[in-house]
Amino acid sequence: MYAVIEDSGQQFRVAEGDVLNVDLRDLDEGQTELRFERVLLISPGTPERDGDEGDKSAVKVGTPLVEGASVTAQIVDAEHKGPKVHSHKWRRRKSSRTKTGHRQKYVQVRVTKIEG
Repeated sequence: MYAVIEDSGQQFRVAEGDVLNVDLRDLDEGQTELRFERVLLISPGTPERDGDEGDKSAVKVGTPLVEGASVTAQIVDAEHKGPKVHSHKWRRRKSSRTKTGHRQKYVQVRVTKIEG
């Protein structure tokens, strides 16, 4: 079973056991789970064998959201750091060079349950 969820303007295709990085958010002290209510699609097939599923009538597509569906995820790392991205500015003949770096922070979660 897999689902397509929306979080912070991004869409993720998730199955149980998947680990993904979502945008950093304020978490309560001791919070161990996140619940995603914005579910766009639920399918009984597996993501690897999407073309082989026999019963396509069991796929639930929301308009825009699937009613009563949710995805529960366990928090793995509350402040996971993404890869470092470097930016270079260079102006020819001006002896001007600038190098800046940025490292985005995420909340890393593992999907535990898909309901709907």
